[in-house]
Amino acid sequence: MKASLLSLGAGLAVGVVYSLLGVRSPAPPVVALIGLLGILLGEQIVPVGRQMIAGISIRAAWQQMRCEQHVFGVMPGRNTQPVDTVSNVRISVVKS
Repeated sequence: MKASLLSLGAGLAVGVVYSLLGVRSPAPPVVALIGLLGILLGEQIVPVGRQMIAGISIRAAWQQMRCEQHVFGVMPGRNTQPVDTVSNVRISVVKS
């Protein structure tokens, strides 16, 4: 229930911002994609900020929190070994 209310509040806030900018919903594709990019980057602010408060540089924090994979997805041919998202440990695959 709490997540639903927070989601509703976030949606209302975005609706107000859209109204102030004069953008009608559904937003044009470019505006919507930029908004989604903002959401992805915004999700990284808290974990990276916590790392920076702990004294880690922004670049190291970005890499440690695997922000690139979250924002851009796994690029083809890179990091093909699966990662356990809970412990951030690479899962070894046994080939037979």
